[in-house]
Amino acid sequence: MSIQVDVHLRRGAFALDAAFAAGPGLTALFGRSGSGKTTLIDLIAGLARPDHGRIVTDGATLVDSAAGIFLPPHRRRVGVVFQDARLFPHLSVRTNLGYGRVFGRQQADPAGFTTVTEMLGIGHLLDRRPAGLSGGERQRVAIGRALLAKPRLLLMDEPLAALDEARKAEILPYIERLRDEAGVPIVYVSHAVAEVARLATTVIVLEAGRVAASGPAEAILRRADLVPIHEAEAGALLDMVVAGADPETGLTRLTGQAGQLRVPGLAARAIGTRLRVRIPARDVLVATERPRGLSARNILPGRVATLTPSGAEVSVEIDCNGALIAARVTAAAIRELGLAPGRPVHVVIKSAAFDPAGIGTLRPAVEI
Repeated sequence: MSIQVDVHLRRGAFALDAAFAAGPGLTALFGRSGSGKTTLIDLIAGLARPDHGRIVTDGATLVDSAAGIFLPPHRRRVGVVFQDARLFPHLSVRTNLGYGRVFGRQQADPAGFTTVTEMLGIGHLLDRRPAGLSGGERQRVAIGRALLAKPRLLLMDEPLAALDEARKAEILPYIERLRDEAGVPIVYVSHAVAEVARLATTVIVLEAGRVAASGPAEAILRRADLVPIHEAEAGALLDMVVAGADPETGLTRLTGQAGQLRVPGLAARAIGTRLRVRIPARDVLVATERPRGLSARNILPGRVATLTPSGAEVSVEIDCNGALIAARVTAAAIRELGLAPGRPVHVVIKSAAFDPAGIGTLRPAVEI
């Protein structure tokens, strides 16, 4: 399944001129407020009409101005989840979920209903009313309602923005399962770098109504120049596997292409679980010799791949056995250390730099 978008819209002084394509998984729309993210969601959902353009998903043409095609929202089979759950307060969770089938004009599907409620962990909530649910539970019900319409595409417009950190932590694993198991492409709007890093397969960066960059999440998010509003949070995304735990130190050993990392707070993760680990560039040190006598638990050998100057700082990409790790270094340090592409270095990362809440599960556990 895939989505192709090429749309143009002018509203007063604002002009949206955006084109991108994305495959299965979760595509994050990322950028400043006012960059056009929600407008783009409205165009895909059919809540707004472009001046001209084309939108195709799962082989179905939703919009083609040249051919005179503009499917109304109810015929697009596009599910939408907003910041607020928008559940009917006087109805039970079961009845709210049933409206997904009604909106999607689907026949009753008890097996599908069970699959969705189990995936989202809401089976025990079916007889309750929305007022008795937490914010995270209400959003899970809203997602379930959208899925039961059997959409070609799921749009999520900052679905966690109204939740506190505890509720976000509650719902993120369910969105991961949705990404990996539902088989429905997801277009997801968020301002939170850690959230996008944990969830996104593809990232589309919007700037003043135009696509400034697009590509795999790991390639986009480690480059501060592509996400300047969040440059302090740019960093690497590494695919890792839980290899074991050290009860004495409380650290969990992860292995991956880059090497071995020791990370706190993951004792509950089963051996063989595949994880996506984010390493903010600001938490990475670069050494020209292997350091000794440091408290940092993670030291990886590598070679400088690229240097990208940005004022008084330089973005450095280090190739660690094929995995790229980003660092932010002052221009003065670059000169003093003699850093240049190809130079052997060591990457130093403190175990405390890892935020367990920002470490996501990629796919089911495997044997190692």
